[in-house]
Amino acid sequence: MAKLPVVSARDVVRMLGKVGYAFDRQKGSHIILRQPTSPFRRITVPDHREIARGTLRAIIRQSGLTVDEFVGLL
Repeated sequence: MAKLPVVSARDVVRMLGKVGYAFDRQKGSHIILRQPTSPFRRITVPDHREIARGTLRAIIRQSGLTVDEFVGLL
């Protein structure tokens, strides 16, 4: 298992865009991404300069990717 990198929210949004997630809306400091093929599948990304490792791991798990696949998108 690869070590989780330190990434910003914009990097996470860009990487999830590569696997089919699109920007839905933003409310305050939270960016909400949605998969167009499934309207109920949403991921919320906090708009921070550095995403905490536990939060990043939860985002990766919600997206259905593994840590290695996510790191490969870098």
